[in-house]
Amino acid sequence: MTSAVAGRTVLIAGASSAAGRAACAALTDAGARVVAVGSNLERLQTVAAEARFVCDLADYAAVTNLVSLVHADVGRIDGLIHLVGGWRGGGGLIGQTDDDWDFLQAHVVTTLRNTTRAFNADLLGSPAGRLAIVSSVSVNRPTPGGANYSTAKAAAETWVRAVGYGFAKAESNSAAIIFVVKALEGLERELASRVVGLWDEPAASVNDTRVTLTT
Repeated sequence: MTSAVAGRTVLIAGASSAAGRAACAALTDAGARVVAVGSNLERLQTVAAEARFVCDLADYAAVTNLVSLVHADVGRIDGLIHLVGGWRGGGGLIGQTDDDWDFLQAHVVTTLRNTTRAFNADLLGSPAGRLAIVSSVSVNRPTPGGANYSTAKAAAETWVRAVGYGFAKAESNSAAIIFVVKALEGLERELASRVVGLWDEPAASVNDTRVTLTT
């Protein structure tokens, strides 16, 4: 049976991570055209994809240039799967350093803001646009030692919900989804399968949803 994602162009931000590799492979196997984006070309070369781009996603000018490169190479995208992140924390509330916050804000929030703004027209114009991120259960139960991390993830979730509201208001066939995990390690294949399945459901049924993944 042909997957609904077959023929769609899906951009994976953070494609060389373990989760990114799994998503790229699953989407490719399902017949999607995968655009892999990361910060290291050597690592990207080993990712299953039709096109690969190195880009500093924390730099909005670089991301707008990426849009032009993607359009010229493969055309407009139908999906943006944001898997850029990282964890910094520990040391209780006093141990929440400015360096850690700057790292999390840049990787978790700024890269998401930049990519969604730059590719928003693509997703809105697609007959089946999809945006997805991975968040954390710590947003619901934050701890002092993970306050920076939970705050950044909460901000990312708020941003995605705003994007989803924009999709609904425009009466588009696009949807924004938040996947939630306690820890992503060991759930890469499950996440990849869920990403492929995003195109199997009507946009209205998955837009502005928060889906918890467990082993």
